[in-house]
Amino acid sequence: MSTSNLPATAFIHPSGNNREAVAALLQQAMTQILKHLTTAAQQTPLPTVGALPKLVLPELPADTTTLLATIEQVLKTGMNPAHPRYIGHMDPLPTTASILGDMIVAALNNNMLSVEMSPLFSRLEPLLMAEIAQLFGLGDRAGGLLVSGGSLANLQALAVARNVKLGCIQTGLSRNEQKPVFFVSEVAHTSIKKAAMLLGLGTEAAISIPTNRNSQMDISALKDAIAQAQQTGQQPFALVATAGTTVTGNIDPLIELGAIAQMHNLWFHVDAAYGGALIFSAAHSDRLRGIEQADSMTFNPQKWLYVTKTCASVLFRDMGHLQRDFQVAAPYMNTEDDWVNLGEISVQGTRHADVLKLWLSLQHLGKQGYRELIGASDALTETFVTAIQTRHYLELASQPEMNLVCFRGCPDWLPTDQWDAWNRALQQYLLREAQAFLSLPRYRGQNWLKVVLLNPYTTEADIQQIFGAIDQFATSSVP
Repeated sequence: MSTSNLPATAFIHPSGNNREAVAALLQQAMTQILKHLTTAAQQTPLPTVGALPKLVLPELPADTTTLLATIEQVLKTGMNPAHPRYIGHMDPLPTTASILGDMIVAALNNNMLSVEMSPLFSRLEPLLMAEIAQLFGLGDRAGGLLVSGGSLANLQALAVARNVKLGCIQTGLSRNEQKPVFFVSEVAHTSIKKAAMLLGLGTEAAISIPTNRNSQMDISALKDAIAQAQQTGQQPFALVATAGTTVTGNIDPLIELGAIAQMHNLWFHVDAAYGGALIFSAAHSDRLRGIEQADSMTFNPQKWLYVTKTCASVLFRDMGHLQRDFQVAAPYMNTEDDWVNLGEISVQGTRHADVLKLWLSLQHLGKQGYRELIGASDALTETFVTAIQTRHYLELASQPEMNLVCFRGCPDWLPTDQWDAWNRALQQYLLREAQAFLSLPRYRGQNWLKVVLLNPYTTEADIQQIFGAIDQFATSSVP
C-alpha cells in the first residue's frame, strides 16, 4: 500500500522507519500538555469559547505547526478541573497513572469485544471487577463490567433486572398482561428514566418516590407506592436506590430499601456512581451499609477515584445472570474455554480498554492513598459547611453525607422572588472575582449552588477566599 502522499508521521511505522519524526511530534505535543496541566491554577476554571473555527475538511495534509496550534487551542478552551477552585461538578483532575493508561491503550488500540482482540485486558477486567465487587460485599459469585459511563451501567443493570424478573429475554414485553414498573427516588439520576424509555417500559414505568428533607427516599411513601401498583394491576419488578444523589450527594436508606426489595421480590439496584468510592475508606464506608444487599450496582471510578473518563462499572451479585439472561453470542468471534467475550455480555461491543488506567491508578495510589483523599475531602467539607452555618443569609439544601455541599443564599433584605436571580448573580461573581466555579442546579424549583470538594489541591485558603467573595457580594447587594 502506498503512503507517499501521507505525512511522514501519519502512522508509527512498525519497523521504526519514522521513529525520530514521530518522537519529535509527540514530544512537542507532550510539552504543550504538561505546560497546560502544570499551570492550571493560573488559568480560569471555566474558560469561555469564542468564535468557533470554520471547519472545512482539508484537501491536503496539515503540517506539524497547524496540528500543534490546534492542540494549543483545545487546551486553552477545555474545562479545567485541575484548578483548585473548580468545585462545581463531580469532575476531578485525573491521576497521572490513568493518563498514562489511556495513552498506552490508545497506542495498542485493542478491542474489548472479544478475548482474542484484547487478550490481556479481557482477562484483567473480570478479575479486577470481581475484586471490587468483593469490597462491596456482593459475594463470591459477584463481578462486573466496565462501561462507557454511569448511564450505560444503569441501563445494563435494569435490562438484566427486566429479563430476570419478567422472563422476557426472548419474547420481549408483548406477552405481559400487567404493566411492568419499578420504583426510584424523585431525585435519582435522569439515566434511570432514560433506561426505562430505552427498555420499552416507558418513562412512566419509573415511579418516582418522594424524598425527605435530606433528599433520601421516603420509606413510607415507597410502601404506599408498591401497594398502589399492586392494587392497580401493575407488575413491580425492581427498586432503584441512590448512594450519592447528583445535586445534594445524599444516600438513600439502603438497609431498609434492601429489606423491602427482598420482601416484595424486587430486583435491588443501587446507583452508587459517585458515593461508591466511600467503600475505600474504613472511616466512612459505614454510610454505605446495606449496599451488600444489592443485586446490581453502578460505580464510577471516573469520579472519586480520579480515573480519566470514561471509567464506569456495573456490578452484579451473580455474574451468571449476564450469561443466562443477557448474553447474545457473536459467531464471528472465537471463544475461550475459561474466559467470556465481554462484548457478548455487555451493552457495548467494541469498547475502549478502560481497565488498564483503573488498575494502574489503584496500583499507584493504593487503598491507603484513596483513604487519605476521601478523608481530606471530608475535612474540607466540614470546613465549608461550618462557613455556611455561620452566615445567616445562607442555607443548606440537606445535611451533607459526602464531599458534596448544596446551598443557596436567602438574603432576607430582598423579596423571596429575587433569590433565584441573587444566587445566579453570585455564581457569576465568584467565577469572575474569585476564580471559583460553583454549579447552579435547579432543586425543588429553586436555584442552588453546588460544590464538590474533590480536588486534592483545594485548600482551606481557597475556601476562605470563596467565602470572602461571598461576603463581599452579599454586602454589595444590601439596599
